[in-house]
Amino acid sequence: MDERRIGIFDSGIGGTSIWGEIQELLPSESCVYLADSKNAPYGEKSEERIIELSIKNTEYLLNKGCKLIVVACNTATTNAIDYLRENYNVPFIGIEPAIKPAAINTRSKIVGVLATKGTLSSSLFHSTSKNHTAGITVLEQRGTGLVEMIENGNVESKVLYRLLEGYITPMLDKGMDYLVLGCTHYPYLIPVLKKMLPEHVTIIDSGQAVARQTKTVLEASDLLTNSTNSGAHHFYTNGDVNVLASILHKAKADHIVSFKDF
Repeated sequence: MDERRIGIFDSGIGGTSIWGEIQELLPSESCVYLADSKNAPYGEKSEERIIELSIKNTEYLLNKGCKLIVVACNTATTNAIDYLRENYNVPFIGIEPAIKPAAINTRSKIVGVLATKGTLSSSLFHSTSKNHTAGITVLEQRGTGLVEMIENGNVESKVLYRLLEGYITPMLDKGMDYLVLGCTHYPYLIPVLKKMLPEHVTIIDSGQAVARQTKTVLEASDLLTNSTNSGAHHFYTNGDVNVLASILHKAKADHIVSFKDF
């Protein structure tokens, strides 16, 4: 059994939605979370820059002694996880838009995907979509500007509502009955989305599936802790500590600090 921490990184605070699912499923595991808010959003950056930032994030977490790393960012997963797996000797868990369950369950055969440019343009996204959406219409929508607003703590502003409405309405007009959130920041938009979506539209994200996969890999690699105590959770950000703290105000965060790297 292994008492080292799980490492989690994202281009900001969005991946805390993934951390929350992991913490709920594996309450005795300790985590180190790295929010690279200074460089958010990754979705507008080149593949080379995304890989460079993912390397820095990975090495930061490895220096903290992490035993497994969750790439809690759709864009970093689709652009960098193959490189990370080839070059570092720890397990990596990635994030992909949950297209498969949406494609299986849709009745209208029309599924919307709200994601960043970096995710929607990646080969991994297109191969995943192609493999699971035969006979399904997939409406791809870039969520330009959403990550920045979430990073600035503007999740309830009228400006965000209008921006999001402009992205969602065309997909509703085309008959979408499932909306896949293809960015780990976007679960923080669910309260707003529920106000604008009709009841027959289901919102789906990857958080619970990622938590289950993390548990599976830890078990298979004999890396689970044998502690029965609650885990300790440390959060690091190179952005606004107050925004991260506000997201975590109801969560078990033992340590929230800023760093000036990157």
